Amino acid sequence: MIERQQCAKHYSSAEKRFLHSMIISFFSREFPKTFGPIIINRIAQEIIDLVEKHLPLRNHLQPGQCVWNVVSKKTRPDSPNCIFVPVILTLIDKSDIEQLANGIPMTTIAKNSIARITKEAYEQGGLLSMRDIGLLVWRHNASISQMRKKWEEKNNSTLPHVGSYQDFGSCMSHKTIIIKKVVIEKKDSVKVANETKHSQKAVDRYLKDFYKVKTCYQVSSDIDFICKATGQSRYLVKQYLDILKECEDDKKIA
Repeated sequence: MIERQQCAKHYSSAEKRFLHSMIISFFSREFPKTFGPIIINRIAQEIIDLVEKHLPLRNHLQPGQCVWNVVSKKTRPDSPNCIFVPVILTLIDKSDIEQLANGIPMTTIAKNSIARITKEAYEQGGLLSMRDIGLLVWRHNASISQMRKKWEEKNNSTLPHVGSYQDFGSCMSHKTIIIKKVVIEKKDSVKVANETKHSQKAVDRYLKDFYKVKTCYQVSSDIDFICKATGQSRYLVKQYLDILKECEDDKKIA
């Protein structure tokens, strides 16, 4: 059994994606001294009942689709004023069934489905996290991340999700791809941001941190020294050192 404290830390914030929690958050923020928690909860439920009665979702969805609230491209998931946007995701469609009938492995279809819904969310102004997808298909986000990475490697493309677009999480493979494109292929960072579906801020941060580590490494290879000089964690420094080694192996580093 997974430790309860870790589960609560990892999954509890996902509750914010549901309309009921959003309404409660709105009233708590806009009318902090007007209503108590019991009244706010009752109002939230009454509003949801009205929405479900007069705007049933089945009139707006196709079979195989669902509605999920995801982080807006305009905010980060750790922001105190995080914005969520509702998106329609196609978990399964006719082509998936046809592929299954033709003997295509389900794992292959699952990878393509992950890519599809990630792009759908992005096109509607939102960003899926691997936890979001894991919740929708009842899988741990680690296994979803592995399938996503394999799809990206096979298609030589980066999918737009919370970790990549907003520089949230480690995203080691993305750091490597981005830095190599700028350092080795000599591409403009703006073009690289567009190609890899990253924000310009994230790309600039990767490059700034990379060159900090590179400069310190030329003075001393001691990791503790580099950590203190750059203010970065050992884990992050090791990531950039690995990328630096790859770049040096190519003998094209600036």
